[in-house]
Amino acid sequence: MSNKILVAEDEAHLRKLVCDYLTKSGFEVVGVADGQAALDAFYAQSFSLAILDIMMPKVDGLTVLKEIRSVSSMPVLMLTAKNTEFDELQGFTSGADEYVAKPFSPAILLARVRALLKRSGVNFDNVITLQELSLYQREREVYVNDVKVILTPKEYELLLHFIQNPGKVFSREHLLSSVWGFDYEGEERTVDTHVKCLRAKLGVCGDFIKTLRKVGYKFEASHEI
Repeated sequence: MSNKILVAEDEAHLRKLVCDYLTKSGFEVVGVADGQAALDAFYAQSFSLAILDIMMPKVDGLTVLKEIRSVSSMPVLMLTAKNTEFDELQGFTSGADEYVAKPFSPAILLARVRALLKRSGVNFDNVITLQELSLYQREREVYVNDVKVILTPKEYELLLHFIQNPGKVFSREHLLSSVWGFDYEGEERTVDTHVKCLRAKLGVCGDFIKTLRKVGYKFEASHEI
């Protein structure tokens, strides 16, 4: 799996350095230069993790973080030139999962990114394990309590999309475009039907998929480390 990472950093040289290093490490990366562009990208695409600079034009990193946290539990790592206890506490209070002060080693940043993805249950390995649920990405197979679950291709893709974005709220329209494709002309009830079938097939893990009335769905589950 190629996890997609959002990098928001207004310093062009540093942004390119981080994006290039993460890309060479096997990640798909989207780099933006300000906070508003970060929010636009977040709402337009699905990311496994975000790296946000605190001091950015248009919208600062802490504001971006707070808005992300209002709808998603996606891992967020904060970058900043500041290195005081107050700044770190402010970042963590706002919902940051990790904090890296400049200057930093790209290798250390990569290690923090990998650790955050592992803790969130979005692994870059073949197998993703969430309590009784195991998903084998290369084989496109799903098991609950070691019993294979037979899913249709769209049910599998829907489940994988949820797992790759834990805690993020998705509208039915978004799921249609992301899983079925932008040119799909079916009705939004298609999503409801697939979610209902997916929940039934997942059994005890079906409750991982939460319904938000009049909004859509999100996926929440603990994970093994």
